[in-house]
Amino acid sequence: MVAIIISLIFTFAISISPTLVVATISNETATDSLQTYIVYVRKPTNISSMKLDIDSWYHSFLPVSDSNTTANMQQRMLYCYKNVVTGFAAKLTAMEVKAMEKKKGFISAHIERILPLQTTHSPNFLGLNQNFGFWKESNLGKGIIIGKNRPKQITLAQGLTDSRHILTGVLDTGVTPGHPSFSDEGMPPPPAKWKGKCEFHGAVCNNKLIGARNFDIDSMGKPPIDQLGHGTHTASTAAGNFVKGANVLGLGNGTAVGMAPLAHLAIYKVCSSSCNESNILSAIDTAVEDGVDILSISIGANSRPFHADPIASGAFGAIQKGVFVSCSAGNKGPIPKTLDSEAPWILTVGASTIDRSMVASAQLGNNKTYDGESLFQPKDFPSKQWPLVYAGANGNQSSAQCLAGSLIDSNLEGKVVLCELGRAKTIEMGKEVKAVGGVAMIIMNHVFKADETPADPHVLPATHVSFSAGESIKAYIKSTPSPTAAIIFKGNVIGKKSAPAVAFFSSRGPNKESPGILKPDIIGPGVSIIAAWPTSLENGTNVSESTFKMESGTSMACPHLSGIAALLKSAHPDWSPAAIKSAIMTTADIVNLEGKPIVDQRHLPADMFAMGAGHVNPSRATDPGLIYDIQPNDYVPYLCGLNYTDEQICGIVDYDVQCSNVSSIAQAELNYPSFSIILGTTPQTYNRTVTNVGQANSSYFHQLIALEGVQVSVKPDKIFFTSNNQKETYSVTFTRSHTTNANVSQGYLNWISTQHTVRSPIVVSFE
Repeated sequence: MVAIIISLIFTFAISISPTLVVATISNETATDSLQTYIVYVRKPTNISSMKLDIDSWYHSFLPVSDSNTTANMQQRMLYCYKNVVTGFAAKLTAMEVKAMEKKKGFISAHIERILPLQTTHSPNFLGLNQNFGFWKESNLGKGIIIGKNRPKQITLAQGLTDSRHILTGVLDTGVTPGHPSFSDEGMPPPPAKWKGKCEFHGAVCNNKLIGARNFDIDSMGKPPIDQLGHGTHTASTAAGNFVKGANVLGLGNGTAVGMAPLAHLAIYKVCSSSCNESNILSAIDTAVEDGVDILSISIGANSRPFHADPIASGAFGAIQKGVFVSCSAGNKGPIPKTLDSEAPWILTVGASTIDRSMVASAQLGNNKTYDGESLFQPKDFPSKQWPLVYAGANGNQSSAQCLAGSLIDSNLEGKVVLCELGRAKTIEMGKEVKAVGGVAMIIMNHVFKADETPADPHVLPATHVSFSAGESIKAYIKSTPSPTAAIIFKGNVIGKKSAPAVAFFSSRGPNKESPGILKPDIIGPGVSIIAAWPTSLENGTNVSESTFKMESGTSMACPHLSGIAALLKSAHPDWSPAAIKSAIMTTADIVNLEGKPIVDQRHLPADMFAMGAGHVNPSRATDPGLIYDIQPNDYVPYLCGLNYTDEQICGIVDYDVQCSNVSSIAQAELNYPSFSIILGTTPQTYNRTVTNVGQANSSYFHQLIALEGVQVSVKPDKIFFTSNNQKETYSVTFTRSHTTNANVSQGYLNWISTQHTVRSPIVVSFE
């Protein structure tokens, strides 16, 4: 029996909203109250050995008086950042910051934000197979350090050697040491470049889990143990080792494994129930110094200027050192303009469904059947017809939602109860139905969530069906004096043709801070992902035989892409972070397993503000043909074009910038793999430079797909290459051609050779 390969990832999308303080202090802040500020300063020019003396430079900004002794101020200093930004975090009053602004070298300060927290089958779904193709040829990411139709399998041009090492750093809630997903069986030792630490007591770290450090302000001095499960889930999704017999309450049984099974993992605990920005920035700073190649951050920020967002500035410092950064897009969809992590140097990851379902069906007395999902599927529950009732038949909304105490006076003994999804968790709804004698439960989705039917570990036999199915069940109940229903459990079902679809909760664009950059960049598996968990799952009736759990969120999608980036870094160690991102985006799938355009869970076409370039295709990404590369210095004209001040840009790039001496560019002129245009009556022209990473002698012709109301001109018509790494530039001119009722036009620019199709999404918004 072929084991189902289970992927391990769970990533939080965390909402943050920083308050920038530059020469002014928020009126809401009491002048004498201590708060944590993140302070950016200029890099000193008169210090001979920065590594030794930078702390003294930072401390020189702290005020010292009779009441604030040097010792007192040293205690207030929380972090000194040395690798990705020049600055520090300290406990300060607003008046102290006001005084600090007058000191030479000061750039800005802002009060840190406190951020809330945001698989057995996904490797197979993504076309990763241990016996052939991308996994086999990349040695499953061996040595890496990590801080649709089935994809075509492509053999890598060069296999990995055991001496090639990539390190993956995961910023999350810690990790569960000793979990089988972090076994080092088959793992090489850490590479010589690794400089990190293991803060667990005893010999817990190994060749898989090579490092673990604690930056959580609420548990400082303690080992970075994961109390919530989130960090264990995300880390195992990115790079968990093979674990046979993984399942959740007996479902999804198979071999659990992450995206890059032989990559090294370094864990940085930055959160407990919430996350402090100063912790996150310190972890990024340390991870880069430790030598990680990939940073996986399932922590996002609400839209803010990049100079006011420590994750954005920290990520920029990371990519300056060649470290790839992947972040979750957020879980505030389907509302527009709700994205986290909008900076173009970050890979912003939205969530999609996979083709696996834990099917539990509601079979009605009229012989109609509606498929839903449940993670609790008891084998001994009789599949007979039971009396069926709607809990809200009395007109009480609390009863309709099966809220605690709302069904006490109802006659539900021995009946299947239909409940509407509302304010309560599905587990609590089930407890209420069970308490009044109900034998089973049908949960109908909220109209807002449409077809999103989570598989939950219910406390009684149950199924969660779509909104439309729930409406049909209601209509049936009204149509007959004796409605009945049976719950039929069908277990783990693979092959849902509508997958991948955009998860309803996945945050959507447009990009508020930089509308000329299309975000999210990509979508990846983020719905019902099975991954490692600190404890066995139990629902009060059954206990899972293995320590795995099913979770959904862009937090789950992000580590999938982090692991895939590790594989690509392993296959192409000379590629920059921007090159890896380009390869992921230009090879993405835009159709589902049925060959039809990807939709979202609301029965709507998935637009580019929902899915970016499309759904990740790992095997094609390793051989993209052409890439759109961006070096860190290339972002400076872009940042000047955002009208940031010289000091604000200095806080991001960590060196002096004078925009008056820089040729600023429009946002859409950045050499990005996608186009996001705001078009009025005047034609707009943008340039792109592509680098040949395919065959030495090759030619590409362009193809334009479906742009209503826009005339697009591409010059030249063809691009010719005679060598590897050769660069060629083309231009695209957008002209509004006629009046259209649409506010937005979307399409693609493809560059096609005999071996490759390099696809760039285009979004044109009309003024």
